[in-house]
This record gives sequence, C-alpha cells and structure tokens, in this order.
Amino acid sequence: MQPVNNTKRYKTIFTVLLLLALLIWSGYQTQFSFQSLAIGFPEMMKLIKEMLPPDWSYFSEIIEPMLDTIRMAVLGTTFGSLLAVPVALLSANNVFRSRWITVPVRFILNIIRTIPDLLLASIFVAVFGIGALPGIFALTVLSFGIVAKLFYESLENIDNGPLEAMTAVGANKTKWITFGVLPQAIAPYLSFVLFTFEINIRAAAVLGLVGAGGIGLFYDKTLGYFEYPKVTTIIIFTLLIVMLIDFTSTKVRERLL
Repeated sequence: MQPVNNTKRYKTIFTVLLLLALLIWSGYQTQFSFQSLAIGFPEMMKLIKEMLPPDWSYFSEIIEPMLDTIRMAVLGTTFGSLLAVPVALLSANNVFRSRWITVPVRFILNIIRTIPDLLLASIFVAVFGIGALPGIFALTVLSFGIVAKLFYESLENIDNGPLEAMTAVGANKTKWITFGVLPQAIAPYLSFVLFTFEINIRAAAVLGLVGAGGIGLFYDKTLGYFEYPKVTTIIIFTLLIVMLIDFTSTKVRERLL
C-alpha cells in the first residue's frame, strides 16, 4: 500500500506545482502585478464614491428600456431554444448513431458557440442598424448554442430501455423520437431554457453597449457622459430584475426536476 500512497502523493504535488507554474506564467504574460493593483485601488474607491448616491429620479426613464431588454431576452431565448431541439437530436450519439451526422453537427455547433455575443451583436447592428432587432438575433444565436449543447448531453443520458423496446416492435425514427426520446428529456430541456433566459437577461443589458437596444444603450450613454449616479441607478435596477428572474426560474426548475 505504501508505493500506491507515494504515487498519489507525487501526483498531487506535481498537479499543484503545475497549476502554480501556469498561474505564474499567466500573470507574467499578462503583466499582472500587485503593485499596479495597489496603485489602482484608490482610483477604484474614488469612482465608487462618485457613483453614490444613486440618482433615483432617473429610475422612471429606464423602465421602458429595461422592459425592452426583457422582451429581447424572451424572444431570443424562445427562438434559439426552438432551433436547438433538432440540432441537439442530430448531435446525440444515442439518437443518431452515425458519426457522419453527429460529428459535423457538433463541429458546427462548436463554431457557433465560439463567437462572442458582443461580436454577434456588432455584426447584426452593422446589418440591421441600431435597435432591439440586432439584440434579438444575437441572443437567439447565443441561446441556440447554449441550449443545443446542454440538451444533447442530456439526451445521451436518457434511459435506453424504452428506445430498445420501440425498436423491437418496429417503430420508425419519428415515433422513436416523439414517444421514446422527447418525453424523457422535456423536463431537463425546460430547465435549460430557463437557465438560458437568466443568462440572456444579463447579456441583453450588455449588448446595448454596441447599439443592440435595451438598457445597454443607457449604460453607454451615462458612462460616456460620466453620469455615474445614473449608472448606479441602472445597475441597481438591473440587479433587482436579475434577482427576481433568478428566484422565479429556480422555483420553476425545482418543480420541473
């Protein structure tokens, strides 16, 4: 038993040293230093003081933009989640057993998930102009990538017993998916949709910085004019909305699962 314990100990020591080496190397390459952090900390505190107290009179002006942000998240999540279903089915190894189908679909899905949402929003703004429409398209693509990835991984963990039974009685692929696959995966799918909606609320607030509509436009405007008390008001309002949606979706997911 002693050699085994020594081997585990050496592996643990090697892993810790490797992580430390990567941490030091990353800090060196990014020119991180505690000295710079110490110099910037007073300026950070100064900025926080300038942001307080919030400008509560600005609250009435951002209600409609915040509602636009929520609408963008609702539409983007809905469209992206619906588009993700067939792609997730094509990506699942236990649904389509041919690697000629699953590998190319997963590869395309990985490419889509690699593109940052801000870049997507910038592209759609260039095509459609400033407004909520580019934000909806960007959130649709973002939702599609997230839900498709999570959903096909969930599909691969379903019980294969009903699928084998349906195959034995000669069910075709459509019935096999409709009555054997989807009923087992619907609850996790809805959970993934709600989770993605939470992400999209936060993402939609940022997309406005590149002109994609919603509350982000007001972030850009107030920051540009150094109206920091108004920025604080927007942050607090966004935080309250995110907390409310997070609480609601958590309760719904608990009931689903």
